[in-house]
Amino acid sequence: MLYVVIFFFLVSIFLYCLLGGADFGAGIVELTTGKENKDKVRGLISSAMAPIWEANHIWLIISVVILFNGFPQIYSQVSISLYIPLILLLVGIVLRGSAFTFRHYDAIKDKSQKYYNIIFEYSSLMVTFFFGLVVGAIVSGKINNAPSGFYEGYIEPWLNPFSISIGIFLCALFAFIASVYLIGDSTNREQINIFIKKSKNATILMIIAGALVFASSYFEGTPLFTGFFSDPLSIILIILATGILPVLWKVVGKGHAWFSRFLAGTQLLFILGAFYVVYFPNLVVINNSESLSFYNSSAPEITLTYLGIALLVGSVLIFPSLFYLFKIFEVKK
Repeated sequence: MLYVVIFFFLVSIFLYCLLGGADFGAGIVELTTGKENKDKVRGLISSAMAPIWEANHIWLIISVVILFNGFPQIYSQVSISLYIPLILLLVGIVLRGSAFTFRHYDAIKDKSQKYYNIIFEYSSLMVTFFFGLVVGAIVSGKINNAPSGFYEGYIEPWLNPFSISIGIFLCALFAFIASVYLIGDSTNREQINIFIKKSKNATILMIIAGALVFASSYFEGTPLFTGFFSDPLSIILIILATGILPVLWKVVGKGHAWFSRFLAGTQLLFILGAFYVVYFPNLVVINNSESLSFYNSSAPEITLTYLGIALLVGSVLIFPSLFYLFKIFEVKK
């Protein structure tokens, strides 16, 4: 049952990056849109996100529940060592959700909408960046389970070039996914052209940020650089992710919505797959060459059994319901 739990954890992370990432990326896209197109883009984003944005958080909730119940030692270590960026991440999620709710459902449209828009846009960037920062800190090898001081224990693990570079990469990646998804939510050619341009710009930034991740990993001595180049599968997956780009740009340029989304999701799968291959089964890399893995940090077998059963039963209910939700609220504007 351990592998069932691991499978659902990895799938939930992938779906949160894909669906939740598209939502966060939409805020980044709105933030980086010029004044002349801001209202058009904002209106489409609000219409596309309103029915489903809250449902997409289910994948984050599932992954946290899996860690809390299935791998409590990992949950505890991450919560303690990274409590500062995690708090900032949660603050950003609350601010973003509140701002989006008020700006979309507020009965009275007044000057306060301006502030809701600003909070939504910048908190989307904030959440994405700190999400990447946390991921970088978890695998950087800088977490110390016996720190000698506050900085070493609670600042150094996440305030470093490697973690920051992953935060930047994730901002570009989520903006790219959002741009591709928004192409399919619009029938207006002018809007489609805006998102085509943004998807290409985000791709260029994503490539630059990816190079920055590897460069910082090399100079910081984190396991990613050596692990990636010593594993043929991870190299193959990154080559495949890169090889999709020309096809994706061509498909995006023709406005093929669902095929574009499929290719963007496939590219994300390859990127995360390369990341998983480098570190699996380790989840938290400690600076004293130890690691907390799915194997040495798992809960008792009886706990994993009940957790696995709950996940299997829940998936039968969740996946069809979410598919139906996306289908009935599909928006074309």
